[in-house]
Amino acid sequence: MLNAFLSSTIAMATPVLLAALGELLVEETGIINIGIEGAMLSGAFFALAAAYFTGSILLGLAAGIAAGVAINAILGVLVVNLSVNQVVAGTALDILAIGITGVFYRRFFGITGKAFMVSPMPRIDFGPLTRIPVLGALVFHHNILVYLAFAMVPVVGFILWRTRYGLMLRAAGERPEAADALGLGVYRLRWHALVASGVLSGLAGAYLTLAYANTFVENISGGRGYVALAVVILGRWKPWEIAAASILFGAAMALQFGLQALGTQVPYQLFLALPYALALMVLAGIGGQAASPSGLGEPYTRL
Repeated sequence: MLNAFLSSTIAMATPVLLAALGELLVEETGIINIGIEGAMLSGAFFALAAAYFTGSILLGLAAGIAAGVAINAILGVLVVNLSVNQVVAGTALDILAIGITGVFYRRFFGITGKAFMVSPMPRIDFGPLTRIPVLGALVFHHNILVYLAFAMVPVVGFILWRTRYGLMLRAAGERPEAADALGLGVYRLRWHALVASGVLSGLAGAYLTLAYANTFVENISGGRGYVALAVVILGRWKPWEIAAASILFGAAMALQFGLQALGTQVPYQLFLALPYALALMVLAGIGGQAASPSGLGEPYTRL
């Protein structure tokens, strides 16, 4: 039971962590990407569709990345180049993604979609290491996307806090006018962050369908993009703390499944709400103490 819980915790934390790291990059440049949910959902559908029709997991991952980048590119045009309200634009893209994936899903696979399945992404074989008590299930029982997600934590931290390029990204979110005056190119930096976030969000969606569910149902992202937004705040815009917050959410998801499996008389809808209720409670408790980039969410027009 404990091994299953630990393995499920890491599995559930992975898509949230990928999306949250992408959101961190975007928010450091001053943009709130509400459209992250739509990028995840689009990545989930098109990754599975490509893998289903081609038989290639790699092409599925590429399609998921392309879908995530496409959604973020639309957002970039709206909020970077046209200075549209970021919350409104992101919410509109979430709704667009729900509509697009729903239409294509029903067009290709009908209402039930019961034939819309692919072989799961294989786990990496660590041999006898997988049989180590507790540690085996926690560390050595996952596929490549899980290890990629956690490997990205120090990478993103290094880029943001130990490189000149990271300083430029943060300057675009703190004082965009000053950054542009120094010739840093705020529009360019925000586009870079949006593309990188699209890659990570697309992979997060692809993980849901290629490595976890092996199928697609409408709205399979299930609000994980919004949870990723909360995780960035819970993690105080620090990669390692974001990873810890993602694991906390993953544990809540795993606990939800465990409680449902016990067959109690409690309505299952309450269990479904558990991870999101936990995120709200923690956010209410410590989220307000975190200091966000000073230019976050503010429209910026180059003079």
